[in-house]
Amino acid sequence: MSFPIPTPLEWREAAQKALKDRPIESLMHLDADQLATRPLYAGATGVQPIFAPRPSDSEGRAWDLRTLVEGDDPEAVNEAVLTDLENGAASVVLKGRVLADSAPLGRALEGVALELAPVALDAGIDGPDAANALAVVAKGSPRAKLRFHMDPVSAFAEAGGAPRSVEEHLSLAANTAARHAGAYPEASFFMAGGRVAHEAGGSAAQELAFAASSVVAHAKAAVDAGMSVEAALKGTVVGLSVDAEYFDSLAKVRAMRLIWAALTRAFEVQASAVIEVRSSRRMLSARDPWPNLLRLTAAGFAGAVGGADVVVLDGFTRATGRSDAFARRQARNTQLVLMEEAHLGRVDDPAAGSWYLDARTRDLAEAGWAEFQMIEAEGGLVEALKGSVIQPRIARARAQREAALKNGAAQIIGVTKYVDPEVRPAPVEAVDEAAVAGVRVCEPLSPIRFAAAFEEVIG
Repeated sequence: MSFPIPTPLEWREAAQKALKDRPIESLMHLDADQLATRPLYAGATGVQPIFAPRPSDSEGRAWDLRTLVEGDDPEAVNEAVLTDLENGAASVVLKGRVLADSAPLGRALEGVALELAPVALDAGIDGPDAANALAVVAKGSPRAKLRFHMDPVSAFAEAGGAPRSVEEHLSLAANTAARHAGAYPEASFFMAGGRVAHEAGGSAAQELAFAASSVVAHAKAAVDAGMSVEAALKGTVVGLSVDAEYFDSLAKVRAMRLIWAALTRAFEVQASAVIEVRSSRRMLSARDPWPNLLRLTAAGFAGAVGGADVVVLDGFTRATGRSDAFARRQARNTQLVLMEEAHLGRVDDPAAGSWYLDARTRDLAEAGWAEFQMIEAEGGLVEALKGSVIQPRIARARAQREAALKNGAAQIIGVTKYVDPEVRPAPVEAVDEAAVAGVRVCEPLSPIRFAAAFEEVIG
């Protein structure tokens, strides 16, 4: 049995009748990038199809299930790493004082086959020192899958300063990459992250632009250090955030592939994008952490369907401290269910062919590219940060979201709506985030949580 397909005009007439006195334009929505979400998408509305799949699978899996282990005690970190790898994780990203030197890092990675399980670092401004430590631990194995993830620009942007000039930190990271490139041909060196813009309240296009400009900044520094453009780009991982707004998150990942293609054409290099997504921390609630399990599931869904190469989910208690073994297990198992039970990786780019998602992907790519061009016109990412070009734009996007939450146009379930008066606590491990030392030279992109203001009122 077939049903008649209404034309856009017929749909408009039916919608106008259903809306009664409200104008049909009331169904449209403008986001922080001033991009319109329309009530109807169809072939007749001129949507161009997009196909933006991840380039390959990860050892037979659709994506790399990466676990985040934060800690200062090498033996405790080692136990957590081995537990995660033995129970479904394919790789690990480390953060904490275990990265300070090769001795504690070596103990933390005892029993880990670096040729099989990629090890990534999250060392902030100290990325080169941590990279050197990991290189020592790898003992020159050419098959070691090291992910140095050096990203001095994001660390500088978040703190508003650094121990040295950001140019010196960029140069140090690039020279570190050049020094280890020959010994570790399967390593990646740079993390061109846009997450710092997202966590400060920025829009999707602003995050995409920050990441794209970071690619350029790292590539230029690497070339100055003696690397080829091709080696620099192949050694770069793009970092994005995914949150509970899964349609926008997955479209953002797809849009990044379009932007990457434009960047590589400009550099006259052929290299596939490697995109690592991490769950957003600005979406998490602290007072009642349990709904975070749903938020993290939605974020993992977005990363998987959007075609991310690597997905990292926080523990559901991360708003109040480091994840304990239970929270890490939940984060790991969430991805395992998405991968092995929901089979989200069985189809290449499952969003392709959706008129709405294809249109949203292209809109975000074009808006992100426009923001990127604005940053580059200011002299690049570092100069745009120093000149406070980026920070006010992110502040406006943040203020728009905060206003929507305050007036009820947007809601956070469990925080602004359907609030549990008697929440159950969840254990966490204490966290001691060391501030980046140095003279402040620009306004910082400090991370926020949108739920925080409402949790203070609830008490």
